[in-house]
Parts: sequence; C-alpha cells; structure tokens
Amino acid sequence: MPVSRTIRHLINTLCLCIACTTLQAQPAGDSAIMPFEIHVPDEAIADLRYRLANARLPAQIPGTGWEYGTNAQYLTELVDYWQHQFDWREQERQLNTLDQYVTTIDGVPIHFIHQRSSNPDATPLMITHGWPGSIAEFRHIIGPLTEPQQHGGNAEDAFHVIAPSLPGFGFSGEPQERGFNPERMAQILAALMQRLGYDQYGLQGGDWGAIINRIHAHQFADRVLGLHSNFVLASPPEDPAIRDDVTEEEMTARRERQAFMADEVGYQQIQGTKPQTLGVALNDSPAGLAAWIVEKFHGWSDIDRQSVNGLDTRFSKDDLLTDISIYWFSASITSSARIYYENRNFPAAEPLGYVEVPTAGAIFPKEIYLTPRRWAEEQYNIVRWTLMPRGGHFAAMEEPELLLDDVRAFFRSL
Repeated sequence: MPVSRTIRHLINTLCLCIACTTLQAQPAGDSAIMPFEIHVPDEAIADLRYRLANARLPAQIPGTGWEYGTNAQYLTELVDYWQHQFDWREQERQLNTLDQYVTTIDGVPIHFIHQRSSNPDATPLMITHGWPGSIAEFRHIIGPLTEPQQHGGNAEDAFHVIAPSLPGFGFSGEPQERGFNPERMAQILAALMQRLGYDQYGLQGGDWGAIINRIHAHQFADRVLGLHSNFVLASPPEDPAIRDDVTEEEMTARRERQAFMADEVGYQQIQGTKPQTLGVALNDSPAGLAAWIVEKFHGWSDIDRQSVNGLDTRFSKDDLLTDISIYWFSASITSSARIYYENRNFPAAEPLGYVEVPTAGAIFPKEIYLTPRRWAEEQYNIVRWTLMPRGGHFAAMEEPELLLDDVRAFFRSL
C-alpha cells in the first residue's frame, strides 16, 4: 500500500497539474493565480481504507463516556462509517462546485475559494477558518452569502466570498521555515486580497481565523470595512473600574467557560511545545487523527455531552469526516498544529493595538472563551454585540443561519 508521506506530494502534484491545464498560455510565476481542483488519487483513498480496516482501537472503562477523551463506541462507529459508507468522491465533487485557486505568497502556495456573487455590487468578504477547521466549515454558508436571493434572503446582502486555507492547512502549502505566526499569516491574507484587486473588504472568522483577522484589521485598517468575529478575545483591562464594569451574567458565563476549559487545553500545550512528535502519530493513523479532531467538536459544541452520540444532533458524519479527510489527504495535521508553536515562540513584531474598524461580536454561549462586552470595547470598536441563543465554537457548521443573519445585519449597517 502507498505510504502516507507520499500522499501529500501525489495530491499536490495531481491537483496542480489539473489546475495548470487551463493555464498553458498564461505566464507562470509567484504572482500567478491558477485555478485549482481537488482530486485525491485513488491510491490515497485505498490507503486510507486499508488503514481504517486495520485500525487498533483502545478499550474503554465500562460505564464511562467522553470524560477520558474520545468515546470508544462513537469512534468505532465513525471509523466504520469512514471506511464503508463515507463517499469522499461526492464530498470532493461538492467542494469542486466552488471556484478554487492557488497562488504563491511569501514562498507558500496559498489555496483559496473565491466565489463571486452574480451581484456586481456585492461586498468582498474574507472568511477565515482556524484549527481543527478548514474551508469545509464554510461550504454550506458560501451559497447563501454569495446568492442570498436563492436562499430566502435579499440580493443586496450579497458577498463575494474569499475563503483561504491557512498556510500549512489543507490544500495550502507547508511553510519551510520558522516563524509563520498569526501576524505573518495576517500579512499573507492581506496580500492575497490585494492580489485579487480588493481595496476594501470585510473580514469574518472564528478561532485562529478571528485572531488572524484581528491583526489583519489592525494593521490594514484602511482596507477593512468591518470585522465580524464569532470568537472575540480581549484581556482584562488594567483599570479596575473598567474591569469590574461587567454584568453578573457575563462574569458567571465567563467563569463557567474557564472552569470547563481547565480540562480542555492539553492539546494546546502539546501542539505549542512538541507538534512534531504528536504529528508522527496523527499523520500515520487516520483513526488517531479522527479521535484527536472529533474530540474538539464534541467538547466545544452546544450538544448533550453526556450522550455518546450527542455530536449527531448537530453535525452529520459526512461534514465531520470531510473536514478530517482534508487533514488526512493533505497530510497537513502536523504543519497545521505548528501554529500553536509559532504563536508561542515567535511574538508579533507589532503589538496588538486597538482595532479601529467597526467590529461585531457574535457571542455563542458554548464558545470556549467568553469575553465581557466592556472588556472588548477597550480593544475593539464594537458597534454590534449579539448574544446568541445557542451554539458553540464551530458556528458556520453548527448554527449557520444564526451566523448568516448576524453577518448580513452587520455589514448591511455599514
């Protein structure tokens, strides 16, 4: 069977060859923007199924659920579905209905979706994923964003959507040097928007995408129309009068999330210190990769965590496995995890400052960290603050309608 270290090379070579067939008459170079189509080799799919068929899963203490980590019963069902029922070719086909491209910035091939609306006056909007997310997070909201009139919305709320794969993630290239921290990624994404010819645009994102977008909005404030975030982070203000100027409900919610996250940050320590060691295991075992990623979806979403199959109430196995499969087929789990190491070991050259561009916070109650509005106002120009009735960390997948409505309302107000 094919070995995993060859898979990424096979995929990238084949995908780029397919992309280049339409560009034979165009000049090449780092600034070229080439069409991109996902096509995983048959050998890689066969290799995945072989590994899944031979997975050696651990036993679990009788009577336990998810408290020790990924539940064995759920993982067994997921691995069986991945091997026997999951249709990667269909998911690949759906992803390829979106317009995708690749261009090289700062020495790294950057893969991105660029889905233009039929409305020529649509607002350009970059939506940025985090970890363990991917462009697959957004595939169900891109249509409503670009063509709202086809999804029960108004044509004037249309966006031209740009959804990049972060450097080292998915179908983007893997950085070959140290220091690709969130600041450097923000600069790459700003360069991408400039290369696409967008002088004014909006930003939306969660997780690392929200952190990168914050830097983007701060350093390129003259370009950013507005910043919409479903992951608003802000440090407690030094002034005690401001620090204490929060509601009891906000502080209770914040403390509850802090207490919950006390047992949820082990992955940050590992990925922030020894991502390469972890990567050996996850890059070699698809069952291990699935366990590592799906545990984050289970822990960070608004579901019944006491139920073995609580995830099934909010996410389809096809959606979860499409995201996981992107990490597997692109062999990008190790390079993606390095963002934690780079952020910890390579401080930003420019300190985080006040974000002057209009900012909206979409606050989902089961987000991993919750920031009181008053604290956020000290670091962002907050003009909209929506307390969502439900939802967690993966908003675009978990509560797409709530997120869509808030994005539309925010940019409509601008």
